Amino acid sequence: MKKEWSPQLLSVLRIMLAYLFIQIGTAKLFGLPAPIMPGGGTAPAGSLPWVAGMIETIGGPFILLGLFTRPVAFILAGEMAVAYFYGHARMGHWLWPAINMGQTAVIYCFLFLYISAAGPGPWSLDALLARRRNSTIPVS
Repeated sequence: MKKEWSPQLLSVLRIMLAYLFIQIGTAKLFGLPAPIMPGGGTAPAGSLPWVAGMIETIGGPFILLGLFTRPVAFILAGEMAVAYFYGHARMGHWLWPAINMGQTAVIYCFLFLYISAAGPGPWSLDALLARRRNSTIPVS
């Protein structure tokens, strides 16, 4: 009998996406795993890159664990859309992310949008909580 692996691969996609995304936020805020701000160092507190780093560092673990996945992924997709149009498209060539260095923002935006629609997959806290909720419903 053939097993369908799509649900589990959705969870793997979500986990790897979050793992990579968290590193972007922590690099902006703490310089970990390495500083990525122009000139090195970290984003100044209160600056737009700092706000983005906070969203990424807080939202990333929620996606990694699969907790409140749909709304958090939707917020992160929006953040990446703003990052693209505010940070990359303004450099010109807004139709060409390969030229304005916005490929990563576009990919993250659409992957998070997909996760917000598809859900977290079976390997998630959302799925665990749903199973528990369903198992505690009294049978009459």
